[in-house]
Amino acid sequence: MQGSIRLEERLRSAVGDGVPGVALVIVGPEGIRATAAMGDADLSCAMPMTTDTAMPWFSMTKIATATAAIRLVDRGMLALDEPVLPMVSAMRLLKPADQASRITVRHLLQHAGGLANPIPVSWIHPAGAPAPDPDTFLQTLLAKHPKLRFEPGSRSSYSNLGTLILGAAMARAAGLRFEDVARKEVLEPVGMTHTDFTFVEVVPAATGYHPKRSPMRFLLPRWVRGETYGRWLGLRRFLLDGAAYGGLVGTTDDAARFLRMHLGDGALDGVRVIPSGSAAEMRRITLDGKRYDLGLGWLRPADARDADPPYVEHLGGGAGFFNVIRLYPSAGIGVVVMGNATRYDIHAVARLALAFV
Repeated sequence: MQGSIRLEERLRSAVGDGVPGVALVIVGPEGIRATAAMGDADLSCAMPMTTDTAMPWFSMTKIATATAAIRLVDRGMLALDEPVLPMVSAMRLLKPADQASRITVRHLLQHAGGLANPIPVSWIHPAGAPAPDPDTFLQTLLAKHPKLRFEPGSRSSYSNLGTLILGAAMARAAGLRFEDVARKEVLEPVGMTHTDFTFVEVVPAATGYHPKRSPMRFLLPRWVRGETYGRWLGLRRFLLDGAAYGGLVGTTDDAARFLRMHLGDGALDGVRVIPSGSAAEMRRITLDGKRYDLGLGWLRPADARDADPPYVEHLGGGAGFFNVIRLYPSAGIGVVVMGNATRYDIHAVARLALAFV
């Protein structure tokens, strides 16, 4: 109890009033090592933030997508180093065609396909409305952004389009919708019962907040802008249009289960989700980039190459929420941080885990 109290005090000190509410879970090989939460999940009713409050994962989804892809690779349903184009017809829109024909699953996992990265601020729909057809959505995006920026495999540059292509290839390989692939390959075997590609009715969900004076608010669709509370603009509940790149909605507790699986080299509670060698390969950094260095899904910020202890992570940020899932392999510890503001000092919060090594 005393440790939890001290962690909550450190959490408050790390974020101040920079976020309405934030939750974190610190895990070790033995399980959960510490948890803390502070502030409000919803300012309109003073609903407290907890580690079992659901929030959009945004791009933190990508490490779950990568894990599902590795499961398919391990079963021979996907090949890391074979061209993806025969599985995803929309890729025929990409130019130059000879470069597009060489893009592989490995390239997509490492953001090395050369694809553009348009700002996805409008790629959302109301939570109660149907999502766009995924194939049509992808084809529309590639038609607008067909030009590859570099030779596939030559370097790494972050791209949401690349992960959408990967999701389409996974769906084709498994003969299922991408969401069902992710449920079958990751959510179910890891026991993530409070996470899905929609809001789970029995799970309380946080409201996202953006600074009301920020000019970026005008980039958001008008329908998503809600009421103001002090200096915060509340956002109405929404879902992302592209499931594979950022569509999960779930709790910090569930994300911690996923992280425990990776910290356990692919196993959790006696269930082998991915082979230990595959788990190690996913976090092995093999390709440097300008902002991020990449393994197979896991990334390392380029400015953290000399971090001690070293770590890999995946951020998930967007309108109203900011999250990170981080793994310190040599220290045998990991941390998940999720909060309901567009930006706050998330790295200061993640570093709190090092006090529990």
